[in-house]
Amino acid sequence: MSRRVLVVDDEKGVREALRQLLEYEGVEVRTVASGAEAIGVYAEFLPHLVLLDVKMAGLDGLETLARLREQDPHAHVVMISGHGTIQTAVEATQRGAYDFLEKPLDTDRILLTLRRTFAHMDLSAEHERLKSSLDEQHAIVGKAPAIRELLQRIDKVAPTAARVLILGENGSGKELVARAIHQASPRASRPFVEVNCAAIPGELIESELFGHMKGSFTGAVADRPGKFEQADSGTLFLDEVGDMSLAAQAKVLRALQDGVVTRIGATKSVKVDVRVIAATNKAIEGEIAAGRFREDLYYRLNVVPITVPPLRQRRDDIPLLVEHFMAQVVNEGGLAPKRMTPEAVAALAARDWPGNVRELQNAVERLLILAPGSQITAADVAGLVGGPPEAALGALIGAGTFEGFKQDAERAFLAAKLAENDWNVSETARKLDMPRSNLYKKIEKYGLQRDSNQRA
Repeated sequence: MSRRVLVVDDEKGVREALRQLLEYEGVEVRTVASGAEAIGVYAEFLPHLVLLDVKMAGLDGLETLARLREQDPHAHVVMISGHGTIQTAVEATQRGAYDFLEKPLDTDRILLTLRRTFAHMDLSAEHERLKSSLDEQHAIVGKAPAIRELLQRIDKVAPTAARVLILGENGSGKELVARAIHQASPRASRPFVEVNCAAIPGELIESELFGHMKGSFTGAVADRPGKFEQADSGTLFLDEVGDMSLAAQAKVLRALQDGVVTRIGATKSVKVDVRVIAATNKAIEGEIAAGRFREDLYYRLNVVPITVPPLRQRRDDIPLLVEHFMAQVVNEGGLAPKRMTPEAVAALAARDWPGNVRELQNAVERLLILAPGSQITAADVAGLVGGPPEAALGALIGAGTFEGFKQDAERAFLAAKLAENDWNVSETARKLDMPRSNLYKKIEKYGLQRDSNQRA
């Protein structure tokens, strides 16, 4: 990509010297003699970098800088001055200048500034790309009423400092909700630190959360901050908090009450500013009754409860999720894109998905990897994903009337059997103990068609 630099200086000799130097470096250069010209040219030329003289007749460099930054808050401007002072440099920086060069200009210094500026721009662009990719990766996809209600609650609670307890089955997207709250909060630019309380052994959870001092226990070879300290000024997500030991619960309660943590083996406490979001797939009231969870901690965490609906309660979102996951896997996994037939999507929507959104995501990736041909069919879903009979029954119950249920069930049954037999009508009729003419009539009645990439 060709880089563009706008040179703004009222000395013709400086303009021409910079043009010659920059063009030799492969840069596209535009030169102007005044601040007013620079403002007029900027929107049309869209330079990656502006080299701007401070002392000019009419509109001086500092005022030109201010107006350019009003026009484009992301403008990269390097100031040039023959009368450089610390005060001028400070004022230029305060107004958004990226760097400051003094006359007489040194060639090596100019080229170093040029390369450093372009490298910074490339890094910023990559950061934005990765951030966009992460936002897409952690997007909450769906239009079902339950999802709309969930998003509304996130919008309400995110700007506050309130603690949130997220409830939901495994794989339903509790982490996505926690990340969405963090991203929409005033702490969005600060750390988001996740702790899976179920994945850490009970004897290590306190060290993980609160840190330890060197020598405080076997294996503690150095001082180590815990997750509370790492999340200072940001958000700490305690996933599967219902699996936390009672000893760790007592320390978490103190941290929430007093805003301080103490590392294992330490004599002094550390003050932390952390917003805690917790999640669990357990019925905490039952855990409290069984003596496995502290009631006082539950009330500290459960300021705003949010329940994430299981996938089976929002089947209409499955086509959207399938499309989202297919695009994600293709973009991130380097797989060739494939088309998923409507029958295949319907087969996925018919399942109950006990593993929820996570299970569906894994199934989509499996289909993209293993399904032959350029499209994914209902037969591929049956062979690579499968599903319990009760899943299809759950989908069919939505037919509304008994007659509708019977017709939908018959259509699904015949489509599956035809796919099993590679659309050999005679063989399918024989296995079903059905006259072949009857099967042809039903194929016509229900508009059944084989997928185009199945063998003839």
